Amino acid sequence: MDSWEATVEAQIRGAQERGEFDNLPGMGKPIPGRNLPYDEAWWIKSFLERESLPSDLLLPTPLLLRRKIEQVPAEVRDLPTEESVRAFVAVLNTEIISWLRNPSGPRVVVRPVNADDTVRRWREDRRRAAPVDRPPVPPVAPTPSAGRWRRGWWQRWWRSRTT
Repeated sequence: MDSWEATVEAQIRGAQERGEFDNLPGMGKPIPGRNLPYDEAWWIKSFLERESLPSDLLLPTPLLLRRKIEQVPAEVRDLPTEESVRAFVAVLNTEIISWLRNPSGPRVVVRPVNADDTVRRWREDRRRAAPVDRPPVPPVAPTPSAGRWRRGWWQRWWRSRTT
């Protein structure tokens, strides 16, 4: 055991002399999480943070589907056409139905998304967000001469028919 430790110490000393430990990332900084209580999932959390991955990936399938359903209005808001909204909802409903056929994970109520309701909400959001750049058109008041001309024409026509 002593010979093994001596060999390791010799390799470390040689690396220090060659400068292999100089300018390492984190040098001179405190060890992250040193004063925090022990967390069994520390490596998962650090991996997600280091790789900039969303924590939603750790959710079970039904909860992930519920989260996707909650985010549907925000996801379809910028879609250009009604057909693209319906296509998005169809893809999500395909995922939901495939999970309903073979459920796994916790028992959570997950229902398919109603495409018609989603399209209706999409239209309302677009209508509210549409800029109103046309000024209101004022009503055109009839000119007095136009009314007299019509009345005069009608009266002349009626007189010619009755005489």
